[in-house]
Amino acid sequence: MARKGSSMRLTSSRVSSLLISMFATFASFYVAGRLWQESQTRVHLIKELDRVTGQGKSAISVDDTLKIIACREQKKSLAALEIQLSAARQEGFVSKTPKYTDGTETKKRPLVVIGIMTSLGNKKKRDAVRQAWMGTGASLKKIETEKGVIARFVIGRSANKGDSMDKSIDAENSQTDDFIILDDVVEAPEEASKKVKLFFAYAADRWDAQFYAKSIDNIYVNIDALGSTLAAHLENPRAYIGCMKSGEVFSEPNQKWYEPEWWKFGDKKAYFRHAYGEMYVITHALARFVSINRNILHSYAHDDVSTGSWFVGLDVKHVDEGKFCCSAWSSGM
Repeated sequence: MARKGSSMRLTSSRVSSLLISMFATFASFYVAGRLWQESQTRVHLIKELDRVTGQGKSAISVDDTLKIIACREQKKSLAALEIQLSAARQEGFVSKTPKYTDGTETKKRPLVVIGIMTSLGNKKKRDAVRQAWMGTGASLKKIETEKGVIARFVIGRSANKGDSMDKSIDAENSQTDDFIILDDVVEAPEEASKKVKLFFAYAADRWDAQFYAKSIDNIYVNIDALGSTLAAHLENPRAYIGCMKSGEVFSEPNQKWYEPEWWKFGDKKAYFRHAYGEMYVITHALARFVSINRNILHSYAHDDVSTGSWFVGLDVKHVDEGKFCCSAWSSGM
């Protein structure tokens, strides 16, 4: 019995030793495999760094390599942000450079788009404007290409759409090609504010200009003087330029400048600061703001008050330009 017990203990000890040896062998294989995988990863990362940097051999650590790759990911993020910034520029909330590229050709950005408010029966006034400063055909195109000034008559439609007055405007435009015809505007005094609003929206959507000006068809515009005046404000992305005032709000219907919504302007019945008169100018960013929000911007009885109201809550620079008050560059026709 003693021999039998001793033999069993010896067998059990050999089995245990064998199992331990097998476990140690497997553990060695596992550790060796992991070390091999890590070494291969390091080699791959270093080769990737060599490929990116164009260098031959690199003694840079794996941790530093990972940092460089992380920087590459950050560059991708920055590129995505640049795309978003470009979209913001297109929406008009970031100032742009004076030139842009169209294909392979770099073009000069228009300085200003002038919308000349006119009416259905004012052909003689329009002809006078064309003869005095705006030009037609080649001369109209010349001031666009050489001076960066785009001028167009702005008009709505007759209350009886398609009548002889509308046809007359269409015929005139087919000859001169110098109209912006707003089909959603009826030519009537009560739609003057809507007319100006849709002009700014249309012009901002069509032309990427520095400025947009509202004018009327009975003044002479000195283009060179206007250009010099506007050039002084090129660095301000949200400038609102004109002859500024804060006038009385007329609450009686028999008064010439009657404001039906006079009660909105407080007990003192005084308008907020706004540009009034025959001409005022806004920058590209403000015109884009009008375009984007055209459906929710309120209109008052007078277009100059309406325009001023759209910018009350914005970070806008009100420029009281004396030349717009006197006749330094514009005069009656």
